[in-house]
Amino acid sequence: MREFLTVEENLRCAMRFFGEATGTGEVRALDRTVEMYSGLDYGVFNISLLTRPAGANDGGLDAALSEAAKYFTKHTKRWSFWLCEDLLDPATRRKARQICNDFGLRPISYPPGMMAAKLLPPVRPLPNIECRPVADVNTRNAFAEITSICFEIPPGIATAVYGPESAWRGAYKGFVGLVDGMPVAIAAMVTAAGALGIYSLATIPAERHRGYGEALLRAAAAASRPEASVEPYILQSTEAGHALYRRMGFRDVTKFTVYLTR
Repeated sequence: MREFLTVEENLRCAMRFFGEATGTGEVRALDRTVEMYSGLDYGVFNISLLTRPAGANDGGLDAALSEAAKYFTKHTKRWSFWLCEDLLDPATRRKARQICNDFGLRPISYPPGMMAAKLLPPVRPLPNIECRPVADVNTRNAFAEITSICFEIPPGIATAVYGPESAWRGAYKGFVGLVDGMPVAIAAMVTAAGALGIYSLATIPAERHRGYGEALLRAAAAASRPEASVEPYILQSTEAGHALYRRMGFRDVTKFTVYLTR
């Protein structure tokens, strides 16, 4: 499988979490896209992704957005579209932003999709951190609270998504990092498409720049991937995390643009 397809397919598997977490949403596969509706009126948790290439000859991107918009109109006005640019031919890629704008979507971030065959050794000693799986009410609440703080998600929305026990029965596996018994960081891991996907890595503001995020990432990855595995690691990087991931052995293999309804 081409590298960008591994990243994109793992992401689609990970995003199913938001359609299944609350118990009031759904995951719906359409002709050109898959829709993850969270059951909440909150755009970043109502997600559409392409499921196949979109070319200029068949009006692929317009057709994909038409079916996504029609689907979400029945549920909410607020939704987002994760676009992997390697799924577009050059002509469509040049027009993608305008096409999305015509559907009332504005770009909000441009995360590169990254891959590493293995994690390079740390460049500095890392602090001790307890890596605890999300498996009870305390870890679910901690994951929701840190998500709310670090990603500026309203607390009620974060609790509705990450609080239910049933949310954590699928491929999306959460971890909470504790220091002296206090939750300071979170990460999630998804095994799919022959890769281990890393998601939702975050550290609370008061504890940043101390190595806790990297320490938790390494611990959670080790807990999620058999020691002898040759499956690569993948992630979508934030701007702030890009330098760290490069030091850990990741390289850019594709680019996403995340669009959100106005």
